[in-house]
Amino acid sequence: MKTQHVGMTIGLYINYFLLGMINIIFSSNMSFLTTQLNTDSSGIGFLVSGIGIGKLITLSVSGRLSDKFGRKPLVVTASFLYLIFLIGIPLAPSYKLAFLLAIIAGVSNSILDSGAYPALIEAFPKNTGLSTVLIKAFISIGAMILPILISYFMNHKIFYGFSFFILAFIFLINGSFLSSVSFPKKSNKNDEDNINEEDRFRTKPNIWLEGLATIFMGFTTTTLFMIVQVWLPTYGINKLDMSRTESIQLLSYFNIGSLISVLILAIVINRFVSPILILILYPFLTSLSLLVLLFSQQPILLIISSFLIGFSTAGLFQLCITVIVEFFPKNKATISAYVSTASSSAFIVIPYITGLLVKNIGVTVVFWLDFIIAIISIILATYVYYRHKKIFKKLVISTGIRRAS
Repeated sequence: MKTQHVGMTIGLYINYFLLGMINIIFSSNMSFLTTQLNTDSSGIGFLVSGIGIGKLITLSVSGRLSDKFGRKPLVVTASFLYLIFLIGIPLAPSYKLAFLLAIIAGVSNSILDSGAYPALIEAFPKNTGLSTVLIKAFISIGAMILPILISYFMNHKIFYGFSFFILAFIFLINGSFLSSVSFPKKSNKNDEDNINEEDRFRTKPNIWLEGLATIFMGFTTTTLFMIVQVWLPTYGINKLDMSRTESIQLLSYFNIGSLISVLILAIVINRFVSPILILILYPFLTSLSLLVLLFSQQPILLIISSFLIGFSTAGLFQLCITVIVEFFPKNKATISAYVSTASSSAFIVIPYITGLLVKNIGVTVVFWLDFIIAIISIILATYVYYRHKKIFKKLVISTGIRRAS
């Protein structure tokens, strides 16, 4: 991967490293937040849904703004906007204020995605799949480190809010750095877009068929990892009598699996296997790993299944964006925003539903829900694969894979 925009690339991946920590910061600090905000675990689950609400109300606008005004203004704005969330949550005196701050975090996430994904695709036009999958690698590294940091704070009786304040400080430094580096010039005239559709496609892609299926996969692939990230520590405590520190460490095994998976994907994607095949194979492995999780009562098997679920949910959302941009290469930020909107819907619906399920039935049922979502994801990906073979000619331009008709 070679690019003229090294500074931008480093800055964007640092932002996603921090985002990996933010993704699990509520579940990792659940006991402190329930006390501070006078709520329960289902209330924290609904708080997570506030992030999805913020993403959903912003995505349709942020995608268009990115295509119209460029990627840099959105990325820099998101970096500084995260400061409000990270400084505000540990100091929030009420649940209502915390929920508003969660919405702001969702807005920040939406703005960041709408600027960063197209920027990386434009900086690495020949390695679009790899550049977006590496986002997941940095998310996984961040999510792997945060439980270690929080365990250290807990063992040394340090105020949990420092886990938020440290991230805020890094966002401040990185946002200032990103404001000083160059981004690719936004253009719909790159090599990929200049290729005549008659040379590229057998038939024109249909947004209501493969487009809609890929957008739905944005929902299912987000749900697969989000349920585990939010409820895995609770499952460890309730079902296996783990301590809080031990249960939080399960997230580290989950994210170690994610990181290893992404490193493997970085080697094989587009060289030996296409993104759409990964979107079929990984949910299948997720479904098997969830069955091990559900039917085993052994801590070691819980660790192994946590690792495998992390491995098999890694990079799926990013690959959905790669696939839909391949089908519809014009207006990358706008078409990517459709997948991100579906992902945001998962952030709204799933925490709320799973919070109610845990409160009224138990934590086990949410992992059965995850299993059902994995099966749905396999069906959707198989259909998109069928459409992919039908639409594209021998040369798949955006992935660099050659295959027979």
